[in-house]
Amino acid sequence: MEFGGSLTAEQIEFYNSQGYCILENLLTNKDLEACREAMTQKVDQIAADLLANGKVLDVLADRPFKYRLAELFAGLSDADFLKYGRGWRDRIDGYFVLMSNPKILDAVQSLIGPEIFSNPVYNVRPKVPKVAAGAVPWHQDKSYWPDANSNPVITIWIPLVDATEENGCIHLIPGTQRQRVVEHEVETYSGTGFLALPETVTKGRNVLQLPMTAGSALLFNDRLLHMSTPNNSDHVRWSVDLRYQPIDQDPMPQHGIGFLARSAEHPERVATLQDWREERMEHGGETFAKPQ
Repeated sequence: MEFGGSLTAEQIEFYNSQGYCILENLLTNKDLEACREAMTQKVDQIAADLLANGKVLDVLADRPFKYRLAELFAGLSDADFLKYGRGWRDRIDGYFVLMSNPKILDAVQSLIGPEIFSNPVYNVRPKVPKVAAGAVPWHQDKSYWPDANSNPVITIWIPLVDATEENGCIHLIPGTQRQRVVEHEVETYSGTGFLALPETVTKGRNVLQLPMTAGSALLFNDRLLHMSTPNNSDHVRWSVDLRYQPIDQDPMPQHGIGFLARSAEHPERVATLQDWREERMEHGGETFAKPQ
C-alpha cells in the first residue's frame, strides 16, 4: 500500500526489513530553532535553581547552547543532575513546533499513512559529559509501554548537535524489530532507573554505530534493540526522541496527552498549539486530565 509522504520506495523497504532508516539533514537550523529556544528556556530554569541553591556562582547565560549545561554541571554530582530528570517532557511551545514539522510528518506518513497521532512519550535528551544519565543501556522502546495496545509506534530520534562516537551516538542491532519484546530489568548502577536488557541478548550480535549530523533523523521501530554510549566530550549531546502512530491505535493517556498531528480525513480536528498547551488531543476536543 502506498501512503504518499516523502520517503522513497527504497527507504521504505529498508525500514521494513532493517527496522530503521536515516534521513540525512532532514531539518535545517531554522527548523530546529524553536526547539533550541525551548531547551534554552529549560536550562535557564535549571541554572536559576542551581544558583538559588548555592550549586553554582554564575548562570553562564552568555555561554553557547552546546556548552552551557555541561559547564553548569561540571564538578557537580550525578544526583545534582538527576534532580531535574534523565530526560525532559515539558510542554514548551518549541517542542510542539518540532513535533508538527511537515518534514517529519511527511516521513512518518510514508510508513503509516496520513492519519497520524503524536504519541505522548516524547523526550528531550541532554546527554551531559560525565553524568550517569548520559549512557543509555540496551533496550527496546516498547518495554516502556508494555501495557499499551499500540503497534506500530515509530520513534524519530533527532540530534541538535552532531552525534559522534566521542559524545555518545546511538548504537543499534538491525533487524531486531522482528522479535518480541524481551524481558527487561531496571538497571541499578546509575540511579537513572533505565530499563536494560541482559548482556546475553546482545552478545555476538551485529552492532551498528550511527554518528549523525545535527538535523538528521533516525526513524526506527519501537521493538528495535538500541543503546547509546557515555558522553566523553566537553559539550552536551542534545537530542530529542519523538514518537508517532496511526490514530486508530491506543493513545496511551496513562503516559501523557498526545495529539492529532495530521489527518486527511478530518483536517479540522488537527491539534493547534493552543490545543496542545491545554492538553487537548485534537482541536475542539476535550481537555484530558492525566490518570492519578
